[in-house]
Amino acid sequence: MKNIPSKVLCSVGATLLLAGCGGESKPNIAIGPPASTTQSVSQLLFDAYGIGSDKYNTYQEGFGAALDGVQDGNIDISIGILGLPSGSIENLQASSGDARLISLSDDAIDYIEENSAYQRFTIPANSYAFQNEDVNTITAYAILVGNTNTIDEDLGYELARLMHEHAEENTHSQSAFITLENALNGSEGLPIHPGAKKYYEEQGLTVDNPVAELGETKAKEEFILGTGSQGGTYYPLGGEMATIWNRYLENQNFTNIETGASIENLVSIRDNNMDLGMTVHAPAQDAIAGRGEFESGTIDNVAFIGHIYPEVIQIITRERSNIDSLSDLTD
Repeated sequence: MKNIPSKVLCSVGATLLLAGCGGESKPNIAIGPPASTTQSVSQLLFDAYGIGSDKYNTYQEGFGAALDGVQDGNIDISIGILGLPSGSIENLQASSGDARLISLSDDAIDYIEENSAYQRFTIPANSYAFQNEDVNTITAYAILVGNTNTIDEDLGYELARLMHEHAEENTHSQSAFITLENALNGSEGLPIHPGAKKYYEEQGLTVDNPVAELGETKAKEEFILGTGSQGGTYYPLGGEMATIWNRYLENQNFTNIETGASIENLVSIRDNNMDLGMTVHAPAQDAIAGRGEFESGTIDNVAFIGHIYPEVIQIITRERSNIDSLSDLTD
């Protein structure tokens, strides 16, 4: 779809631009694939600024394809939930030379925090070569959760300990965020595994979470870690974590498997088909509370073990768009 003007896309009924066709002065905004978390976040952003759907044209596509559109000039703004730094954004800068991140206002962040599980996050200056100033945005947190029916207290302790004390052996870029300073990020509203709680308190952290009750765990040797798709962050990062556990835990083997990520991992833990899972903190909160995707019932055998990395909402444009803030869309 490269190099096709939005006017042409509208005339042929393409599925990428779904609103406001014919309004050539409106910016084209990539809001993520249909039914994706990115679309929910995009709507939160628009609501925070009071931006109506009549103010922009929507482009529904994955982040990689969306950035192709930004590079080609067919897309003005792309919204993505990404690790930091994002290789895709670095590639955009390398090809275009004028990439720019859009910062959120304090009022917008306050609104989002009041109406969702997303939290304030600062992208430090120089996170990207083109970024000279801090950028204010919001984040979700990728976390590790465990099955309280299969992960006993001693193992929960060792999993938390090893993922932090041997984080330098994890070669994935996002492992830089596995630190004691970040250890409890994303744990709000979640029961914590008693083994993990013991480790963090030994390190001087204050843990206020309710403590998960463990089932009658039985000794076992094989453990399954649910991650995500092989093309994403969860799968390779989870593979590195499993390698470290296997290196230091005798008579226990951890295997990372490809999954549909957060929701599937939580459901698999519920059904006792999985021992550990990587998930975003918001659906984990929903699973505990019985809301959203889990309105049919709570998940009672899942416990927080540790923070992994922030999944940062990054709003990218180019200098040529002359869009400095999302508030420009309200004019």
